[in-house]
Amino acid sequence: MSTAKISVARKAINHIEKKLSKDMVLGIGTGSTVNFFIDELSNFKNYFKGAVSSSEASTILLERNGIDVFSLNDVNRLEFYIDGADEVSPDNVLIKGGGGAHTREKIVASASREFICIVDQSKLVDKLGDFPLPIEVIPESRSLVARKIISLGGTPIYRNGFVTDQGNHILDIKDIDISQPEKLESLINNIPGVIDNGIFAFNKPNIVFVSD
Repeated sequence: MSTAKISVARKAINHIEKKLSKDMVLGIGTGSTVNFFIDELSNFKNYFKGAVSSSEASTILLERNGIDVFSLNDVNRLEFYIDGADEVSPDNVLIKGGGGAHTREKIVASASREFICIVDQSKLVDKLGDFPLPIEVIPESRSLVARKIISLGGTPIYRNGFVTDQGNHILDIKDIDISQPEKLESLINNIPGVIDNGIFAFNKPNIVFVSD
Protein backbone atom coordinates (compact mmCIF):
# COMPACT_ATOMS: atom_id res chain seq x y z
CA MET A 1 0.00 0.00 0.00
CA SER A 2 2.79 2.45 0.85
CA THR A 3 4.34 1.81 -2.58
CA ALA A 4 1.07 2.83 -4.24
CA LYS A 5 0.83 5.97 -2.11
CA ILE A 6 4.41 6.95 -2.91
CA SER A 7 3.77 6.46 -6.64
CA VAL A 8 0.68 8.66 -6.70
CA ALA A 9 2.41 11.29 -4.55
CA ARG A 10 5.15 11.45 -7.18
CA LYS A 11 2.54 11.88 -9.94
CA ALA A 12 1.31 15.01 -8.17
CA ILE A 13 4.88 16.25 -7.71
CA ASN A 14 5.56 15.74 -11.42
CA HIS A 15 2.43 17.75 -12.21
CA ILE A 16 3.40 20.80 -10.15
CA GLU A 17 7.20 20.87 -9.90
CA LYS A 18 7.87 22.91 -13.06
CA LYS A 19 5.11 25.37 -12.09
CA LEU A 20 6.48 26.17 -8.63
CA SER A 21 7.68 29.73 -7.96
CA LYS A 22 9.38 31.51 -5.07
CA ASP A 23 6.22 33.42 -4.09
CA MET A 24 3.83 30.45 -4.40
CA VAL A 25 1.90 29.05 -1.44
CA LEU A 26 0.40 25.57 -1.73
CA GLY A 27 -2.63 24.11 0.01
CA ILE A 28 -1.93 20.78 1.70
CA GLY A 29 -4.55 18.30 2.85
CA THR A 30 -4.56 15.54 5.45
CA GLY A 31 -4.12 11.79 5.56
CA SER A 32 -1.70 8.96 4.94
CA THR A 33 -1.34 9.56 1.18
CA VAL A 34 -0.77 13.27 1.75
CA ASN A 35 1.91 12.39 4.31
CA PHE A 36 3.87 10.68 1.53
CA PHE A 37 3.29 13.72 -0.69
CA ILE A 38 4.71 16.03 2.00
CA ASP A 39 7.82 13.86 2.25
CA GLU A 40 8.28 14.10 -1.53
CA LEU A 41 7.51 17.82 -1.53
CA SER A 42 10.29 18.49 0.98
CA ASN A 43 12.79 17.88 -1.85
CA PHE A 44 11.43 21.03 -3.54
CA LYS A 45 10.98 23.26 -0.48
CA ASN A 46 13.35 25.91 -1.84
CA TYR A 47 11.24 26.31 -4.99
CA PHE A 48 8.10 27.73 -3.33
CA LYS A 49 7.23 29.99 -0.40
CA GLY A 50 5.28 27.64 1.88
CA ALA A 51 1.93 26.01 2.54
CA VAL A 52 -1.48 26.43 4.09
CA SER A 53 -2.38 23.27 6.00
CA SER A 54 -5.81 21.71 6.51
CA SER A 55 -4.97 20.12 9.87
CA GLU A 56 -2.68 20.30 12.87
CA ALA A 57 -1.26 16.89 11.93
CA SER A 58 -0.21 18.09 8.47
CA THR A 59 1.17 21.32 9.94
CA ILE A 60 3.46 19.33 12.21
CA LEU A 61 4.71 17.19 9.30
CA LEU A 62 5.23 20.20 7.02
CA GLU A 63 7.23 22.07 9.63
CA ARG A 64 9.24 18.95 10.43
CA ASN A 65 10.19 18.87 6.74
CA GLY A 66 11.31 22.51 6.80
CA ILE A 67 8.27 23.92 4.96
CA ASP A 68 6.85 27.21 6.27
CA VAL A 69 3.15 27.07 7.18
CA PHE A 70 0.90 30.12 6.76
CA SER A 71 -2.62 30.98 7.88
CA LEU A 72 -5.15 31.16 5.07
CA ASN A 73 -6.08 34.61 6.39
CA ASP A 74 -2.61 35.84 5.39
CA VAL A 75 -2.62 34.41 1.86
CA ASN A 76 -4.40 35.93 -1.13
CA ARG A 77 -4.48 32.82 -3.31
CA LEU A 78 -3.37 29.23 -3.36
CA GLU A 79 -2.20 27.89 -6.69
CA PHE A 80 -2.63 24.18 -5.93
CA TYR A 81 -4.41 22.18 -3.25
CA ILE A 82 -3.25 18.57 -2.90
CA ASP A 83 -5.31 16.11 -0.87
CA GLY A 84 -6.53 12.53 -0.75
CA ALA A 85 -10.06 11.11 -0.48
CA ASP A 86 -11.97 8.23 1.07
CA GLU A 87 -14.13 7.69 -2.03
CA VAL A 88 -14.01 9.06 -5.58
CA SER A 89 -17.02 8.74 -7.91
CA PRO A 90 -16.75 8.42 -11.72
CA ASP A 91 -17.42 12.18 -12.05
CA ASN A 92 -14.83 13.07 -9.38
CA VAL A 93 -17.23 13.81 -6.51
CA LEU A 94 -15.49 12.88 -3.26
CA ILE A 95 -16.29 11.61 0.20
CA LYS A 96 -13.72 12.92 2.66
CA GLY A 97 -13.39 13.21 6.41
CA GLY A 98 -12.11 9.83 7.55
CA GLY A 99 -9.48 11.80 9.42
CA GLY A 100 -12.03 14.35 10.63
CA ALA A 101 -10.43 17.31 8.81
CA HIS A 102 -12.97 17.75 5.99
CA THR A 103 -14.21 21.20 7.07
CA ARG A 104 -10.79 22.82 6.82
CA GLU A 105 -10.00 20.71 3.76
CA LYS A 106 -13.06 22.10 2.01
CA ILE A 107 -12.14 25.66 2.98
CA VAL A 108 -8.58 25.34 1.66
CA ALA A 109 -9.79 23.58 -1.50
CA SER A 110 -12.23 26.41 -2.21
CA ALA A 111 -9.38 28.95 -1.92
CA SER A 112 -7.22 27.14 -4.48
CA ARG A 113 -7.02 27.58 -8.23
CA GLU A 114 -6.48 23.85 -8.87
CA PHE A 115 -7.50 20.97 -6.60
CA ILE A 116 -5.39 17.84 -7.15
CA CYS A 117 -6.70 14.65 -5.58
CA ILE A 118 -4.29 11.74 -5.02
CA VAL A 119 -5.66 8.26 -4.26
CA ASP A 120 -4.93 4.58 -4.64
CA GLN A 121 -7.15 2.34 -6.77
CA SER A 122 -9.21 1.17 -3.79
CA LYS A 123 -10.78 4.63 -3.39
CA LEU A 124 -12.45 4.58 -6.83
CA VAL A 125 -16.13 3.60 -6.56
CA ASP A 126 -19.06 3.32 -8.95
CA LYS A 127 -21.42 4.78 -6.34
CA LEU A 128 -20.69 6.88 -3.25
CA GLY A 129 -21.77 5.73 0.18
CA ASP A 130 -20.00 2.54 1.25
CA PHE A 131 -17.64 4.74 3.27
CA PRO A 132 -19.63 6.38 6.10
CA LEU A 133 -20.26 10.08 5.42
CA PRO A 134 -18.63 12.26 8.12
CA ILE A 135 -20.47 15.30 9.43
CA GLU A 136 -18.79 17.81 11.74
CA VAL A 137 -21.25 19.13 14.32
CA ILE A 138 -21.22 21.55 17.23
CA PRO A 139 -21.19 19.31 20.33
CA GLU A 140 -24.44 20.73 21.76
CA SER A 141 -26.28 19.94 18.52
CA ARG A 142 -25.14 16.34 18.09
CA SER A 143 -28.40 14.66 19.11
CA LEU A 144 -30.51 17.12 17.13
CA VAL A 145 -28.46 16.58 13.99
CA ALA A 146 -28.58 12.81 14.51
CA ARG A 147 -32.40 12.89 14.60
CA LYS A 148 -32.50 14.98 11.42
CA ILE A 149 -30.18 12.51 9.70
CA ILE A 150 -32.39 9.60 10.71
CA SER A 151 -35.34 11.42 9.13
CA LEU A 152 -33.31 11.57 5.90
CA GLY A 153 -32.85 7.79 5.99
CA GLY A 154 -29.31 7.72 7.37
CA THR A 155 -27.87 5.92 10.38
CA PRO A 156 -25.67 8.29 12.44
CA ILE A 157 -22.81 6.90 14.52
CA TYR A 158 -21.03 9.16 16.98
CA ARG A 159 -17.24 9.02 16.50
CA ASN A 160 -16.57 8.40 20.16
CA GLY A 161 -13.51 10.03 21.70
CA PHE A 162 -12.70 12.14 18.63
CA VAL A 163 -12.60 15.94 18.62
CA THR A 164 -11.85 17.97 15.48
CA ASP A 165 -9.17 20.68 15.33
CA GLN A 166 -12.07 23.15 15.73
CA GLY A 167 -13.23 21.44 18.96
CA ASN A 168 -16.30 19.80 17.42
CA HIS A 169 -17.70 16.27 17.13
CA ILE A 170 -18.11 13.92 14.17
CA LEU A 171 -21.15 11.87 13.21
CA ASP A 172 -20.41 9.13 10.64
CA ILE A 173 -23.49 8.42 8.53
CA LYS A 174 -24.27 5.01 7.08
CA ASP A 175 -27.10 3.91 4.77
CA ILE A 176 -27.81 7.34 3.26
CA ASP A 177 -28.57 7.84 -0.43
CA ILE A 178 -25.83 9.94 -2.09
CA SER A 179 -27.11 9.56 -5.66
CA GLN A 180 -27.64 13.34 -5.78
CA PRO A 181 -24.50 14.53 -3.98
CA GLU A 182 -24.91 18.29 -4.52
CA LYS A 183 -28.47 18.19 -3.20
CA LEU A 184 -27.51 16.10 -0.15
CA GLU A 185 -24.41 18.23 0.59
CA SER A 186 -26.59 21.35 0.73
CA LEU A 187 -29.41 19.65 2.63
CA ILE A 188 -27.14 18.41 5.41
CA ASN A 189 -25.25 21.70 5.69
CA ASN A 190 -28.56 23.51 6.21
CA ILE A 191 -29.28 21.53 9.39
CA PRO A 192 -28.66 23.86 12.38
CA GLY A 193 -25.54 22.78 14.24
CA VAL A 194 -23.80 21.22 11.23
CA ILE A 195 -20.42 22.80 10.47
CA ASP A 196 -19.84 20.88 7.22
CA ASN A 197 -20.10 17.40 5.78
CA GLY A 198 -17.69 15.24 3.83
CA ILE A 199 -19.36 15.41 0.40
CA PHE A 200 -17.14 17.35 -2.01
CA ALA A 201 -19.59 17.97 -4.87
CA PHE A 202 -19.28 21.76 -5.12
CA ASN A 203 -15.54 21.63 -4.41
CA LYS A 204 -14.62 18.54 -6.36
CA PRO A 205 -11.06 18.17 -7.70
CA ASN A 206 -9.92 19.46 -11.08
CA ILE A 207 -7.75 16.40 -11.52
CA VAL A 208 -7.51 12.98 -9.84
CA PHE A 209 -4.26 11.04 -9.89
CA VAL A 210 -4.54 7.31 -9.17
CA SER A 211 -1.72 5.01 -8.15
CA ASP A 212 -0.44 2.54 -10.76
